[in-house]
Amino acid sequence: MPRYAIGLDYGTNSCRSLLVDLDSGEELGSTVYPYPSGTLGILTDPSDPNVARQNPQDYLHGLVEIIRGAIAQTKEKRPDFKPEEVIGIGVDTTGSTPIPVNAEGAPLGVLPKFKDNLNAQVWLWKDHTAHAEAAAITEKAAEMRPEYLAKCGGIYSSEWWWSKIWRCLKVDPEVFEAAHSWVEHCDWIPAVLTGTTDPAQMSRGICSAGHKAMFCAEWGGLPDKEFLASLDPKLAELRDRLYNEAVSADTRAGGLTAEWATKLGLAPGTAVAVGAFDAHMGAVGSGVKKGTLTKILGTSTCDITVWPDSEDLADIPGLCGVVDGSVLPGCYGIEAGQSAVGDIFLWFVNHLVPDSYGATQDEKFINMEAELAKLKPGETGLLALDWNNGNRTILVDVRLTGLILGQTLHTQAHEIYRALIEATAFGALTIIKRMEEYGVAVEEVVNTGGLAVKNATLMQIYADIIGRPLKVAASDQTCALGAAIFGAISSGEIGLSEAQANVCRMRERVYEPIPENQAIYERLYGLYRTLHDAFGTSEWSGKIDNVMKELISIRQEQRQG
Repeated sequence: MPRYAIGLDYGTNSCRSLLVDLDSGEELGSTVYPYPSGTLGILTDPSDPNVARQNPQDYLHGLVEIIRGAIAQTKEKRPDFKPEEVIGIGVDTTGSTPIPVNAEGAPLGVLPKFKDNLNAQVWLWKDHTAHAEAAAITEKAAEMRPEYLAKCGGIYSSEWWWSKIWRCLKVDPEVFEAAHSWVEHCDWIPAVLTGTTDPAQMSRGICSAGHKAMFCAEWGGLPDKEFLASLDPKLAELRDRLYNEAVSADTRAGGLTAEWATKLGLAPGTAVAVGAFDAHMGAVGSGVKKGTLTKILGTSTCDITVWPDSEDLADIPGLCGVVDGSVLPGCYGIEAGQSAVGDIFLWFVNHLVPDSYGATQDEKFINMEAELAKLKPGETGLLALDWNNGNRTILVDVRLTGLILGQTLHTQAHEIYRALIEATAFGALTIIKRMEEYGVAVEEVVNTGGLAVKNATLMQIYADIIGRPLKVAASDQTCALGAAIFGAISSGEIGLSEAQANVCRMRERVYEPIPENQAIYERLYGLYRTLHDAFGTSEWSGKIDNVMKELISIRQEQRQG
């Protein structure tokens, strides 16, 4: 009998499905559902640009649309397809994206009393309102429980679980009191599908728990009540209504309920895997292994690699955590990332690029790429910092902002675009250097996401700056593919190695570093690190008056050949 699996990928602006043949690797059906609420699916507050929430009802509407759509496409290609041949469903989401729920596990945001209250909605990963709470958590943990910080990079982030929940308690006590518990988005969808929405009974994933909620077996799971009470006694009380166990994504969360089977057109009892974050699933769908860094290039980036848990691994400051089992069973999952990459390019083209480059967004990007591809490294005389949405790794500071240095009255838009691409690549290199500093070798980089497929010039710049071969995953849906793999594994009918061997493939083109470009970029990276440390760290002391003049010198050298 054929074996299929479905992966569900819940992103920032939409959700999508992928139905894959587990033996041939053929991707048979995929449907996208843009979230209808708010602006591009995000609920915002004009008075506070840090607010980013979502409507949980969008997730449920999307669930039906994307699965039925994928099944319909599959039946067109394979008329003999049968629902019972789908052996598993996997789920990935953004994170940390916590949801306040009542005792039955219903999101407060769908209840009539709270439907218009932003604080009762889903707190999306990119909500940065809790920066003060994150700083306070970092300060208190450094004082009382430094081991908590050691496992999450040394600084707690406003994007993460406890910061957001504490922020809700401060700004809207009514919502906090109405919330019997809180649930990560990646845990809630499997709970809904399996009918285990009781917060005390649903499966919780180690991916979200370990990377965002300071969960670790070494100290008994979540942060202890004494520590939480030092922040606010109500957080300590909440701990009793959360969870004590977290498991990896190869674990079966349960079987698909009869009700949802009817809604979706699948067989009751179909295995549903424990959920995880999109980037971690994307790494699995890209064939991640020791020595390979998987880079999900999108509106932001997430960098994932693994290390066998049988080998020693130091805690790595500035990263988003080192968690056993968060990516692959038997391996530490290592996470880092950049808070904005594609978002920086979109901001630039939507607000600053003149119509002389084209009438539409796509035309502007295409024409700018054609022009910037003619330029040599350093020829623009520009240098940028990639912090338009703060710095996730390694500085972990959402209050940092972007910078473009070196403009003249002759600077053109495509030159700035190239500088912004280079800045995001320098940020990526900074992450790799931090990993290597603590013993994690990065021999190659596997990329996935729209930018990796659509922008060859960007990929070559990245290869030249990072100084390693860059591969691109064959699938356009690696996050959903990774979720499908775990859905299949949770059924017990196929193993991880077999599933990855069957479905994970690379595109033919490999981007190799060009030595002469590398040499120039090494000089530019030295200047980038000067700005990075000068503007991003309190410990830095030095001079930056050389930066502009060195940029000019490099520009002249490159223009004169």
